[in-house]
Amino acid sequence: MATTSLSHVYTDTHLHYTHIVPLDFAAVDDLPESHTWTNTHTTRAGGGGLHLPAAVPTINLRSPSAAALVGDACREWGMFQVTNHGVPAGLVEDVEAHARRLFELPAEQKLKAVRAPNGATGYGVARISPFFTKLMWHEGFTIMAGSAVEHAKLLWPLHYHEFCCRDAMDNYQKKMKSLAYKLFLIILKSLGYDEDNQETSLLSASLNQSEGALQLNSYPSCPNPSRAIGLAPHTDSLLLTILHQNDTNGLQIFREGGVGWVPVTPLKGALVINVGDLMHILSNGCFPTVYHRVVPNETRRHRFSVAYFYGPPADSTVAPLVAVGRQFPRFRAVTVREYIGLKNKHLEKAIGLIKI
Repeated sequence: MATTSLSHVYTDTHLHYTHIVPLDFAAVDDLPESHTWTNTHTTRAGGGGLHLPAAVPTINLRSPSAAALVGDACREWGMFQVTNHGVPAGLVEDVEAHARRLFELPAEQKLKAVRAPNGATGYGVARISPFFTKLMWHEGFTIMAGSAVEHAKLLWPLHYHEFCCRDAMDNYQKKMKSLAYKLFLIILKSLGYDEDNQETSLLSASLNQSEGALQLNSYPSCPNPSRAIGLAPHTDSLLLTILHQNDTNGLQIFREGGVGWVPVTPLKGALVINVGDLMHILSNGCFPTVYHRVVPNETRRHRFSVAYFYGPPADSTVAPLVAVGRQFPRFRAVTVREYIGLKNKHLEKAIGLIKI
């Protein structure tokens, strides 16, 4: 039986034009009402207290204690940064340069590769946009399963190979997949499992067929950053997200216990690792899937990031590892296709719909 492509999962979702096409940021001098959020959503401070919250952990993957530190970070934070990860700095810089080149195109040129109403790839705003009454100060470009060639031909008919076929994008996705699988095995071991365990071997095997998804993000200079949102609070859907962010602040993670929003400061050469909903399910709730957001940079610098979303193929089933910390599963088994369908309809309520 043929494996369903991750991109095909989104064909049942039809978005309105206003929830696909980004604002022409170069054509506006003031923050439009459509992108002006209330103070409730844009408040950047934590929940009070006299001490600054601790920073998201940074882990050297060459450290002898890396595996234990990764497990601890997953349990305590659901997010961490890694150094000595094996992804060449030159490759990361090349991909960021390609992203800059894409987003610097005129708006009418970028719209030639706009995402279809029932599509998953191409140019457009964040897929979570329909859940909010205001729009976000963000534009993105999504790549899945060879879609880069199709869209690059629309953007650069004579030079599309430079974007999608000459090392950078292809090699970056291969490196991300390899790193994600390495981290997945480390995380499994922190839960007391390995890839040959009966409960995890099928999932591990299916991950070799994973196509993943690459998301290029642009957060242009904002005329009123205190009243705008770059990316609204959300959790990621798949197992893991690997994020490169340029040297511009904006990413924040929400911490419970009155702490509030904590900045994830860019570190040169580091990659941000984020636990997704499917890993939360697999860990039987031991690993939190954390809310994070992006706020426009207060120094009005242009922020770029590149996110790689890692998970099994759409037809794969994910179920809790019931021996992890609890005798009984907290969630029922769910296919990737079904869960993404629930997330597309219910956003943060999706997890609750599969709780037992």
